[in-house]
Amino acid sequence: MTEQNKIHLASLFRGWAGEEVRRVEELPPSGSDREYVRITGATRQAVGVHNPDVKENTAFLTFSRHFRGAGMPVPAIYAVSDDRCLYLEEDLGDTTLFAHLTEMRKGKEFPASLVRLYEKVLDHLVRFQTVAARGLDYSVCYPRAAFDKQSMLWDLHYFKYYFLKLARVPFDEQELEDDFHRFAGYLVSAGQEHFLYRDFQSRNIMLVKGEPWFIDYQGGRRGAFYYDLASLLYDAKADLPEEVRQHLREHYLARLQEQVEVDPHTFVQYYDGFVLIRIMQALGAYGFRGYYEQKTHFLQSIPYALQNLEHLLGRLDLPVELPALRKVWQALVDNAELRAFPAEEPGLTIRITSFAYKHGIPIDESGHGGGFVFDCRALPNPGRLEQYRDLTGRDEPVIRFLEERKEVREFFENVKRLVSNSVENYLQRNFHHLMVSFGCTGGQHRSVFMAERMAAFLKEHYDVKVVLKHREILNSK
Repeated sequence: MTEQNKIHLASLFRGWAGEEVRRVEELPPSGSDREYVRITGATRQAVGVHNPDVKENTAFLTFSRHFRGAGMPVPAIYAVSDDRCLYLEEDLGDTTLFAHLTEMRKGKEFPASLVRLYEKVLDHLVRFQTVAARGLDYSVCYPRAAFDKQSMLWDLHYFKYYFLKLARVPFDEQELEDDFHRFAGYLVSAGQEHFLYRDFQSRNIMLVKGEPWFIDYQGGRRGAFYYDLASLLYDAKADLPEEVRQHLREHYLARLQEQVEVDPHTFVQYYDGFVLIRIMQALGAYGFRGYYEQKTHFLQSIPYALQNLEHLLGRLDLPVELPALRKVWQALVDNAELRAFPAEEPGLTIRITSFAYKHGIPIDESGHGGGFVFDCRALPNPGRLEQYRDLTGRDEPVIRFLEERKEVREFFENVKRLVSNSVENYLQRNFHHLMVSFGCTGGQHRSVFMAERMAAFLKEHYDVKVVLKHREILNSK
């Protein structure tokens, strides 16, 4: 996020909170182009958002206020800039349902407590789609007011151009296009009478004191209720066991039947169709973010999505003929290269970064969040002395200067104990990512020295991969 946008958000914060800003911390990027910061004052805290897409912001802000008024657990909106490109919302913390799921599971085990939590999430989903959506202003929906045939064709073309073509999966263009229209026509016949959240998946559900809260519904519109259920239960990397999916689908259907009349057989047929289009939409997103934007962690979801597709094809019974699509689906599940893409890098990778606070705290691009940020500005600063000014924390004179200071040695010993505790815990639990950052005034001396010391210590004592980066200086390792 640019410094100018941070300044504008800080001004919004002061106007809302009535107190000065003490800290602005960049938050990890999501799968969108929106940018987030956490703003902290003396007693209050908020998340600041920048998004140049005013229409998308209008949808989110309108839906937030409506659902908040209907008693749904969504973030409060605190302040909005005049151009509607910046706004402040309630800070719901950092724990997503996906992060909690990852922490709680041991292998393929799915604890009963997680099943109960998912049941609670589905109870909220039924309310979103029915009772809480009454009186919703659908005129602000963006980019379409309904998940209609045009919306579906956009998703299918997204799948074709950003996944099939980039992954070099062969298909007949005209035959596939014909099937797209047949498939979308069938799904449209399910109706569009309810609120469709659009991206109802585990990373868009926050846990606040153990209770689910909901974000990222700016793509909401009218639609069929099957799609959101498919989004949650076939969330690729969440990798729900099939028996859990079956149980949760039945739980959802029972709750839904309390609000609307639904035929169970028809429900299952339409549901499988919407699972398929959701999987294809997700693969399009993985292809765009992974192949096109070179964000490789999105590609790690592909094997999970193809596993889901394979399981679904084994029971598929759609009342519409889709020969070209079925051929493509089968080619995908038979593609050994796509299915062999490593779902996670083996072992634990620790990313160590030195930085200058004036340029912001480094963000964790792995998508996992967390880790440590250590402030080295309380340590003696060799950069104030002429003989060290043009050197860095990797140069011997600076190293000697810092090693001779008792407070520097004590600081490193404390940091070492904290990081070691997490590393040992992460190794036991088979976690894959940890970020450790050291900041100082210029990102040249103290933070670089500490980052180098930590990298050397971890390489010597643990079987981990260490990635060291000095953000503010050249020739980083």
